[in-house]
Amino acid sequence: MDIGIGLPNTVPGTEGRVLVEWARRAEEAGFSTLGTIGRLVYPGYEELVALSAAAAVTSRIRLTTSVLLGPLYTNAALLAKQAASVDRLSGGRFVLGVGLGGRDDDFAASGLRTAGRGRRLEEQLAELKRVWAGEERGFAGAIGPEPVREGGPELILGGATEASFRRVARLGDGWIMGGGTPDTFARAAAGVDTAWQEAGRTGTPRKLALAYFALGPDARAHADGYLGDYYGFLGEAAAQVAAGAAVTAEMAASYAEAFAEAGCDELIFVPAASDPRQVEWLAEATR
Repeated sequence: MDIGIGLPNTVPGTEGRVLVEWARRAEEAGFSTLGTIGRLVYPGYEELVALSAAAAVTSRIRLTTSVLLGPLYTNAALLAKQAASVDRLSGGRFVLGVGLGGRDDDFAASGLRTAGRGRRLEEQLAELKRVWAGEERGFAGAIGPEPVREGGPELILGGATEASFRRVARLGDGWIMGGGTPDTFARAAAGVDTAWQEAGRTGTPRKLALAYFALGPDARAHADGYLGDYYGFLGEAAAQVAAGAAVTAEMAASYAEAFAEAGCDELIFVPAASDPRQVEWLAEATR
């Protein structure tokens, strides 16, 4: 199983220079990918912008939105251009992870309704693929730049319902679980595989998962403070999310082992603190 690490793009107070240093250290430490999580109404960096900064100071590590909230990007042609730009600038290292989003405030701030977002996402994904395939749109021809990979960047879709599994099978290259236990992952992954086979797809979808972490001094305080705030809209359940964060090297190692046994192809540890030393601490814990 590959082990990736998230950028602290949503940790409040993270300076741009810290984000860039984090990216450098993550590549040097040998992580498989740099991930980002997405939210609009929160003091964090937008994912494509953050990964563009990371692309400029790295050369090997994958760059993954894990996940970008697709329905908020209502101009699908522009999103296709942005994604292709990050892909081209990074030399083909970009992976577009997309989810529906479920926070009403993100949609309200965008002047959008949550109702119908599944249908809108599918229309958006189909448009992305048409743009990436080079479909002509005007006098100058196609919308560029041309992605490095034929057909566009790898497309990973989130979701935990049967409908989302079927969406992966029809439109995606893989699936990502945004949160949950290894047992939950294994059950959902089986549903993804079933939908993939029923759709007549060959091979198997790549399957990813996320896990929160904070290591070093005051790890529990960092996890409780950040995750309690980020998931505050969940009420008392926010404390449960925070309690599940890996706050010791032993916890991080056990999470990696359990997700690998559950059939996960890539586990991305998402930080609850932005001290760049977190990168080395996680690398040591998961070697």
